[in-house]
Amino acid sequence: MDTSKTYHFVGIKGTGMSAMARILRDRGCTVQGSDIEKYTFTQRGLEQAGIKVLPFDENNIHEGLIVIAGNSFNDDHPEIKKAREMGLEVYRYHEFLGKMIQGHTSIGVCGAHGKTSTTGLLSHVLSGIAPTDFLIGDGTGKGVPNARFFAYEADEYRRHFLATKPDYAIMTNIDFDHPDYYTGIEDVKSAFQTFVNQTKKGIFAWGDDKNLRDLTANVPIYYYGTNEDDDFRATNITRSTSGSSFDVEYRGKNLGKFQIHLYGEHNVLNSLAVIAVSYFEHDNLDEVQQELETFSGVKRRFAQRKVGDMTIIDDYAHHPSEINATLDAARQEYPSKKIIAVFQPHTFSRTIAYLDEFAESLNKADDVYITKIYSSPREKAGKVSSADLEAKITKNGGLIKAENMSPLLDYHDAVVIFMGAGDIQKYEKIYEELLNDVINNVN
Repeated sequence: MDTSKTYHFVGIKGTGMSAMARILRDRGCTVQGSDIEKYTFTQRGLEQAGIKVLPFDENNIHEGLIVIAGNSFNDDHPEIKKAREMGLEVYRYHEFLGKMIQGHTSIGVCGAHGKTSTTGLLSHVLSGIAPTDFLIGDGTGKGVPNARFFAYEADEYRRHFLATKPDYAIMTNIDFDHPDYYTGIEDVKSAFQTFVNQTKKGIFAWGDDKNLRDLTANVPIYYYGTNEDDDFRATNITRSTSGSSFDVEYRGKNLGKFQIHLYGEHNVLNSLAVIAVSYFEHDNLDEVQQELETFSGVKRRFAQRKVGDMTIIDDYAHHPSEINATLDAARQEYPSKKIIAVFQPHTFSRTIAYLDEFAESLNKADDVYITKIYSSPREKAGKVSSADLEAKITKNGGLIKAENMSPLLDYHDAVVIFMGAGDIQKYEKIYEELLNDVINNVN
C-alpha cells in the first residue's frame, strides 16, 4: 500500500467499503471517505478508527488521493467523475480488494447465502491461531502487522468476486439470486466456475449442493457436509438450547469433537468449512476447537436482545433459504416460544422471482407480518406488491406499517424476528420504543 497518499472512499459507509477502509487504516495508511449524512450502523467503527467521513462533495477530490469507488455509485457520481478527469488512480471496491489480498494466504468465502457468517467465523478462528487480516460483509475489517492470512467475503453480485484470485475458496452454496443481473442458475454457475478456475490451492464446497458438485477444478475440491461421500463430515450432531456439538471426520479419520454456541444446521456446516480450511493450514486442531467455542456471531445475523419479556432478533435474511435457516435457528434456541416473523421484502425483482418460495419459508413461523417492499437505488418499482406476498401467507399476521406497529404489542414472552436487507431496523426501532413505553407505563 502507498502510505504517501491518502485513500479516499466514495461511499465509505457501505459494509464492504467501511471494512476495507479500516484495514488500510490499520496498515498505517491515511484514510478518509464520503457518504450520505444519515447515520448507518457502520459509522461507529469508522469513527473509532479515527477515519474522517465527509458529506458527498466534488470538492473532496484533490491531488494526492487514491480513490476507491463504492459499487453502489456510477461513474457519473460527481466525486468519481472529477477523480477520473484529474487523472487520479481510481479503483472499484472489488478491484482494490484483489490487490489487498496479495502477499497473504488468502481465503475467499462465496455463496448465495452464508458468506458473512462463515467469513466472520473463519476470521475469528484464524485470528486466534495466526496474524490475520479480514474483511467481513457486516462492516468489520482489521489489519494486523505481518498478517499470514487474509479472510474475505467474496461477493458474486455482478461477478465482482472475479477481481480476486484467492489461494482457497469456501463455497457455501450456489443459488439463483440477484435476478436484476443474472439471467438464471446457469449464469450463476458460470460465474462460480470462473472463480474456481482462478483459485490457486483448493476449494471447500458444501457437498449437498448439486450445483457445486457440477463444478470442475484444476485444484482439489473438498466437500463438507453430513453424508458418507463428503470429505469432511460432521457426525453425532447434538443440537440444544446452548448450541451444537458434533464430531468431525476427514476421509474416515477422526479429527475430534467440536462445540459451537451458535444455532441452526447452517452454522454446523459453516463451522465444518472453517475446520476444513484450518486442517490444511494449522496442525493444532485443539486451538481451532477453542476458537470455535468462543465465537458469538456477526452483526445483523441473528443478533438478539431482551426487552421486557420479549426477545427481539435482528437478521439480514432476505432470500427464502436464509429465512429457513434463521427460523431453524430460532426453533433450536427457543423451542417452547411463539416465533413471530416481521419480513421486509428486498427489491421487486427478487420478490416476484421468489414469491411462492418466500411464502413457504415464512409460513414456518407461527405468525407473519409483511412490510412494504424495500426498493433499491437501481430498482424503484415493479409489478409486485407486499400484498401479493401476504396473500400467500397462511399464518396469522398481515401487512404492517411503520406508522402502526401496535399489533406486535399483543405478544408476550415470545420471539419477534425482524428480517430483511433494507431498512427493516426502522420498524424494529419503532416496535422497541412502543414496547418500552408500555413497560414504563405499567411500572
